[in-house]
Amino acid sequence: MALFGKKTPKEEAPCCCSGKCDAECMAKAETAKSEGASVKVLGSGCAKCNQLEAATKAALTQLGMDPTIDHVRDFAEIAAYGVMTTPALVVDGKVVSYGKVLKTEEVAAILKKVRG
Repeated sequence: MALFGKKTPKEEAPCCCSGKCDAECMAKAETAKSEGASVKVLGSGCAKCNQLEAATKAALTQLGMDPTIDHVRDFAEIAAYGVMTTPALVVDGKVVSYGKVLKTEEVAAILKKVRG
C-alpha cells in the first residue's frame, strides 16, 4: 500500500542520556558507581534529596554504622544505576529505594534487611 509510505528507522540512542555523553563519561560513571562510600543518595541536591540524606545519616547513627554518605549529583552517574526518579538510596551498590523520601525508621529497616 503506497498510501502510507515507508517508515524510516528510528535511531537508537547510544546511552541513557540520549547521546549527550561519550564513552569516557560513561566509563567514569561506572567506576564512580563502585567507589566511595557504600551508602549513597542519588539526586540533584533538591530539598527531597537532602531530606533523604538526613534521614539516612540518622538511621546509620542509630544503628551504630559508619554515617559516611556519598551524595551523587552527576546525572550520568545516577543514570548508570538505572535510576530515572530521584531521590534514590543505594546501599552496597544496589538501589534499594527511589522516587520517594524515606523516614529514618524506613531507612533503618532497609539497612537491617540489606546488611543483616
